[in-house]
This record gives sequence, structure tokens and C-alpha cells, in this order.
Amino acid sequence: MERPPDLAAAIDAAAEVLVGVLDSAASRHHISVSPTQLRVLSLISSRPGTNVNRLAELLDVVPSSASRLCDRLEATGLLRRVADPRDRREVRLRPTAAAEKLLRELTERRHQAVQAVLDRMPPHAQHDLLLALLAFGQAAAPAAAQQQTDSAVRTA
Repeated sequence: MERPPDLAAAIDAAAEVLVGVLDSAASRHHISVSPTQLRVLSLISSRPGTNVNRLAELLDVVPSSASRLCDRLEATGLLRRVADPRDRREVRLRPTAAAEKLLRELTERRHQAVQAVLDRMPPHAQHDLLLALLAFGQAAAPAAAQQQTDSAVRTA
């Protein structure tokens, strides 16, 4: 089957719409942290044992910027710095229970917002979308793995 010439543009437009749906769910939640701070919490939550230097790499910022982000999150009670039990000189970042609750609630609101859109689609379109997203994820996986390898080589 021949690819439509505007497929990439259609995906880009759909991604913009999806971001709008997700952002709308977050704004209705009256979240007191910025999108960047939410990203930091999400990264730390999904990567136990992350330190400030690793967080800086993940965000593609300098360590001092990552540290300031952590300072603000720590001041709001959403982040803790904890000494690594194997090497007390190493400090690990941990989301607090309040941060974990915030992330769970936000995820639930986002899922509800996306489900509301999906409910307006016919079932066959939902199925086709699922298959397309799975195929897209599989095709993107090698590129993501290569980017991680390239990043590790740059920081070594």
C-alpha cells in the first residue's frame, strides 16, 4: 500500500491534538507545578535511583539547572534527596508520597480525557488506531535505543 504524502503531517497534527487533550486534563486538575516539574517527577518516578546528573542528561540540561528544578520540587514537598546506602556521597532523587499521588491522579485524568475522545470514534476506527499505534511504537523502538546508545557514548 502506498503511503499518503501527508501522513507525517497528519501524525504531527494528531499529536498536537493529543497534547491539547492531555494538557486540558492537567489544567482542570489545578496542578501547582509546571509541566517541566511534572516531567521531572515522572522521570524520577519511572527511574528509581536517579541522581541529579542523570536527570540533567534525561532533560538535556546542565546539572545546575536540574539541581534548581529539584530544589523547587523539594521545597514544595514533592521530592526528597536521599543518600545512596552503598555510597553515602551519592545522592538519589525520590518522589514523595504526595508526588506519587499527584502523578497517579494526573494519569487517571489524562486517561479519562483520552477515553472521552475515543468514545466518540467508531469501534473499527479505535481498533485500527490501536494497531497503528502498536506498529508505530515497534518501528520507533530501534531509533529510541540508538538515541540512548548515542547519549551514553557522549557522556562516557
